[in-house]
Amino acid sequence: MRKQSGTRICGLPLYDLAIGPDSAKGEVRGHARGIVAIGDIATGVVAVGGVARGFIALGGLALGVVSFGGCSIGLLLGIGGLAIGLVALGGVAIGVVAVGGGAFGYYACGGSAFGKYAISGIEQHPEAIRFFGKWIPGIDQLTRPPAR
Repeated sequence: MRKQSGTRICGLPLYDLAIGPDSAKGEVRGHARGIVAIGDIATGVVAVGGVARGFIALGGLALGVVSFGGCSIGLLLGIGGLAIGLVALGGVAIGVVAVGGGAFGYYACGGSAFGKYAISGIEQHPEAIRFFGKWIPGIDQLTRPPAR
């Protein structure tokens, strides 16, 4: 399936849809390129696809400034099963600020969290509690030792 907008902005179609093979062009996978790109492989400002590259990327493998996906690599924000970014949220999260089941970062919060300042099952660093307390309401209550 191929569909493309007639409207162009900076030489790119407003939207481009390319899913599946195109035997006429000898393509095994559809590669969409546009402001909004949707395809097996998608490149655009907003990209959605198996492999997505864009400012905002959503896909199995997502690469962008802000990305969401199974494997998500975001310059600023990565959210996904494996998330890498300045801020990373995911099953395994790697970033300056990381939140996830396995979190690796300067500030890390998760079941297994490793970093300069971490909150995990075995560690509750006061600086991490202060930092994450701004965004996670009640975290200071959850990490306090029980009253005697």
